[in-house]
Amino acid sequence: MIALDFSPENRGLFRLKLETYGRSVLGAPLQYFPSVGSTELLVVAGIHGEEPETTFLLSRAMRLQPQALEHTAVVLCANPDGMVMGTRGNASGVDLNRNFATSNWKQGCVGSRSVLECARDTLLSAGNAPASEPETGALVDLVRNLCPRSILSIHAPLGCLDAPQRTPLVAALQDVFGLPWVPDVGYETPGSLGTWCNENSTECVTLELPRMSLEMLYNRYGEAFARFLAGPVPR
Repeated sequence: MIALDFSPENRGLFRLKLETYGRSVLGAPLQYFPSVGSTELLVVAGIHGEEPETTFLLSRAMRLQPQALEHTAVVLCANPDGMVMGTRGNASGVDLNRNFATSNWKQGCVGSRSVLECARDTLLSAGNAPASEPETGALVDLVRNLCPRSILSIHAPLGCLDAPQRTPLVAALQDVFGLPWVPDVGYETPGSLGTWCNENSTECVTLELPRMSLEMLYNRYGEAFARFLAGPVPR
């Protein structure tokens, strides 16, 4: 028989301070784990609700290092409504990664693939206006309040590190994940978090996890990612 121990010292992530930075369309709290000191890196997962592996891997890595992170803040899920419903967009059908207030934001339909090898068979909205969605506006406010030097945005399943330049942060993540660096993903991403960061002088690296099972992601990357999160932010 296995004894379950839910005492505070054995509750992993629940020992960490959790703060609310906004509400989703359906009223779910948008929450993050703040850093102990000044925030040099903000890690964001779950912008697309159909990419649950991003939240899973980040959560498991944090549970390997359950002490509060020194200079890294973490958003485990930026789109909780989409994650619960298994949809890429939020509860209003908006692709949040096309809703940021950038110079290239476009109103209209956003196509996505149900399976990577297929044509774009799902149409979402970019929103009625830039930053029209509460999840987008709240994340922008969080970034402005924390003033991180860099943002790591986790997606799947392209298997690469997408950033305009191969910075020390990109190099460190390559050491962790062994993924190739690409200066862009080969198609336009108007209204994306990465574009918004670039236009607001904040480094943004998009980590595209490779396609593999949750167990394999954790087995291959969990411990190395945990060490990365607990260590100094690469400069």
